Amino acid sequence: MIVRQAILIAATGAIVGIPIALLCAKLVPSFSTPLFGLQPNDPPTIAAMALLIVCLAAFAGYFPARHAARLDPLKALRNE
Repeated sequence: MIVRQAILIAATGAIVGIPIALLCAKLVPSFSTPLFGLQPNDPPTIAAMALLIVCLAAFAGYFPARHAARLDPLKALRNE
C-alpha cells in the first residue's frame, strides 16, 4: 500500500509536469537552446526521466513498507 501510494504520487506529478514543462519550453525562448545536444522537447529523454522518477519513488517507498511489515502490531500499539 505504501509503495503504491508513492508510485501514484510520482506518476501524478509526471502526468501533470510533462505538459507544463513542454509548454514552458515553447513559451520561454531561452529554454529552447540545446543543452548537451538535447532539445527540451525530446520525447525519449522525457519518457526516460519520468520513468526514472517513478522507479525511484517506488524504491524510496519500499524500505518504509518493509520496515512496517516487520513490526508486530501488538508491540507497536503498546508503545503508544
